[in-house]
Amino acid sequence: MAGFGKGRLLGAAAVGLGALGAGELIAAARGGSVLDGVGRLLTDTVPVPVVEAAVERAGEHDKETTRLGVAAGAVLASAGLAQLPDRLRGPAIAAFGAGAAATALRGTNRSAMSALGGIAAAGILRAGLRRQPTGVGGGLLWAGAGAGMLAAAESLVRRDDRLHRERARRVGSMGSGVPTPEDGFGTEPGLSPLITQAGKFYVADVNSRAPRIDPEQWRLAIRGLVAHPLRLSLRDLAEQAVEFDAVMVCVHNRVGSGRAGNARWFGVPLTSLLDHTLPESGATRLVTRAVDGYTISLPLEPLRSGEWPGYLVIGMNGEPLPPEHGFPARVFVPGIYGQYSGAKWLAELELTDDSHVDYWWRRGWPSAPLWVRPQARIDVASTGATGSGKCTIAGVSWAPPHGVSAVEIRIDETDWLPVELGAELAPAAWRRWRTVVDLPPGEHTVQARVTSRSGEVQDGAVRPPFPLGPGGYHSVTVTV
Repeated sequence: MAGFGKGRLLGAAAVGLGALGAGELIAAARGGSVLDGVGRLLTDTVPVPVVEAAVERAGEHDKETTRLGVAAGAVLASAGLAQLPDRLRGPAIAAFGAGAAATALRGTNRSAMSALGGIAAAGILRAGLRRQPTGVGGGLLWAGAGAGMLAAAESLVRRDDRLHRERARRVGSMGSGVPTPEDGFGTEPGLSPLITQAGKFYVADVNSRAPRIDPEQWRLAIRGLVAHPLRLSLRDLAEQAVEFDAVMVCVHNRVGSGRAGNARWFGVPLTSLLDHTLPESGATRLVTRAVDGYTISLPLEPLRSGEWPGYLVIGMNGEPLPPEHGFPARVFVPGIYGQYSGAKWLAELELTDDSHVDYWWRRGWPSAPLWVRPQARIDVASTGATGSGKCTIAGVSWAPPHGVSAVEIRIDETDWLPVELGAELAPAAWRRWRTVVDLPPGEHTVQARVTSRSGEVQDGAVRPPFPLGPGGYHSVTVTV
């Protein structure tokens, strides 16, 4: 091994890139992806502290970061495999290929082409490492071909995603089409709009890409411990749906970050669906199951009684749910963090007993649903003309499901001062706020906090998201 030089290592890495590109292109021929399959496997299996660190560092680019990380890992692994004796290298590569194929066939969202791509990548890697390039030209040829095939594969997958998005949009309007609501603040530069556009709404889930589900073939099954199982189409659900306004917040939304959005949703109250099915006496949990088998479950009784108003959502801001937000249907309970609120890309609702174990419970998160902590975010902190000490402070706040009763700010940790609130859209929705303060020249720290109608005052103690949700005040610095 001592004679294995730098040039040969780079050549082996180039072969790995070429093999990966070929496998990914084969998978993409039918909309699949080897990278996405391996990325999901890593998300499902790596320790939670690693996942938390990755989410914190990658932010809203976590999916792209995962794909790049898997690709880089595959290339580095190829260089490492090249150093093994041939009698060990062959079985190791075969194991990697079999593992990639098995990953593509996991769960209900299987992809035969992704499995074939993984096997093909292993075969090409095996052949390439037997006669790997040693010169610069040969390595560049392998690397260039691999990069080109990866780009072509990404183009194919994005094309399929775009076609699916258009097909989802053609389902038609999902809502009353009433004008966009107003809160009296109009448009303030830098201040978040009252309703978040779907394209700007945060996306958080364990999949690298949204599953593509045919709306004509899709049916929601409601089964388990029920007297009357149901199978409902999108049309069936639309006939029973109502509109409601609510903020959705990710459990990883650290103070001041953007993993929160406010929308006008269109969905069927879960109380109505549960009344139709007639749950049996042993039913204690409602399991929301996605097409890939991912589950989030909720206690049945507060949903059935309406104590927790939950919805089976099929529309967002007057249109069908976009694929990344759960098309054709998801479950949403306003006031509960998104990780606990219900699954996207629903296949079924199952009523069961307490023996069910959820995805995130196995990963170390608490089993009881986590309720969104009241929080105020500062979007705007701008001074006026030169020489003026007037500073506009504005932002959004939320305290679902009870609603926001007050927002306050403080300057340089002095007394808390009340601010003006925009009109309330709904208790479960976010509420905008603003104020103008006079500040002396210099640098100042501005903080904000919210109080809910239930009397809960935002906690200033700084906490990481895991395991009970983030905490702390949002602080910004203003220079006059």
